[in-house]
Amino acid sequence: MRLVTFTDTGSTRIGILKNDKIVDLAVVAPDLPREMVGFLEAGEGAFAKAKAAAGSEASIKLADVTLESPVLRPPKILAVGLNYREHVEETGRELPKVPIIFNKQSTSATGPFAPILRPKESVAMDYEGEMGVVIGKRCRRVPKDRYEEVIAGYTVLNDVTIRDWQRRSPTMTMGKSWDSHCPMGPAIVTPDEVDISKLDLKTLVNGEVRQHSDTSYLIFDVPTLIEHLSTAFTLEPGDVIATGTCAGVAAAMEGTPWLKHGDVVRVEIESLGAIENVVADDEGGTLIE
Repeated sequence: MRLVTFTDTGSTRIGILKNDKIVDLAVVAPDLPREMVGFLEAGEGAFAKAKAAAGSEASIKLADVTLESPVLRPPKILAVGLNYREHVEETGRELPKVPIIFNKQSTSATGPFAPILRPKESVAMDYEGEMGVVIGKRCRRVPKDRYEEVIAGYTVLNDVTIRDWQRRSPTMTMGKSWDSHCPMGPAIVTPDEVDISKLDLKTLVNGEVRQHSDTSYLIFDVPTLIEHLSTAFTLEPGDVIATGTCAGVAAAMEGTPWLKHGDVVRVEIESLGAIENVVADDEGGTLIE
C-alpha cells in the first residue's frame, strides 16, 4: 500500500494512493483512526482493514486534494550524517566508524509539494535528497535480523540544511531543523511493495541533476541503523529516519549554488515516488500565541 495524509474540503485525514486517486479510509473504513500516527499505533489489525478496503471504488481524485507530509508531526525525526562514501569524500571527512546521528525538529516536517522557506537569517540553504524510513511499532533493542518487523514503510524526503548555522555549532541540529525543512512524501510505501536494496535516487534543482546515486551505496544500511538507534532509546510509531544523502550538495559544488527564492527542488526515488518543492523567502516575523 501507499499510505497518504491529505486535506480535502478543510478536512485532513489518511488514505491509500492508487495511481491518480486516493481511497478515503474515513469513508471505506470509518472505524480506523484518521491520523497517521494513530493508524500506525493501531497495529496489524488496522493495516489489514486498510488493505481490505484498498479495492474500494470510493475514491477522490488526487488532483482535487492537497497531499500533506504522510506523518504530520513525527514524534522524532532522526537523521544520519555522512552515510554515502562519495558524500564523505566531497566533504573531506573520514569515513565514520559508527553512524553519525542528529535530529531534525518535528516542526520541520512539511508536505511533498509545499514550499520550503528560505530564512532571512542566512543565504546558505542547501538540499539533501534522502530515503526515509517510517517506524510502525514501538520497539527497543531491535536486532538486525528483525528490523523488518518494526518498519511501516519508506518515503522520500529532503533534509534541507542551513549550512552556516550547521557549521557554527558543535552539533548539527540548529542547521537542520528550520520550519518546512523536511518535506516528505508523497506516501509511505509499505515494505511488501518495495525492495530498498538498490533504489535509484536523484535530486534536481530547476531540472538540473545535482545528486544521483542509489541506496546500495549506504555505508550503514537500514537494519544497522534500526539496531543502532533502538539500542539507545525507544522508537515509536511515526518516527522517521532520514538515511543520509549522496554526493552533489551545493556546499561541495564550485561557486556553492545555494538555493534561492523561486528554485524548484525535486527528489525522486525509484518505486517510492517524488517530491517537488519551490523555495520561497520566509517573510514571517515574531510569533507568540
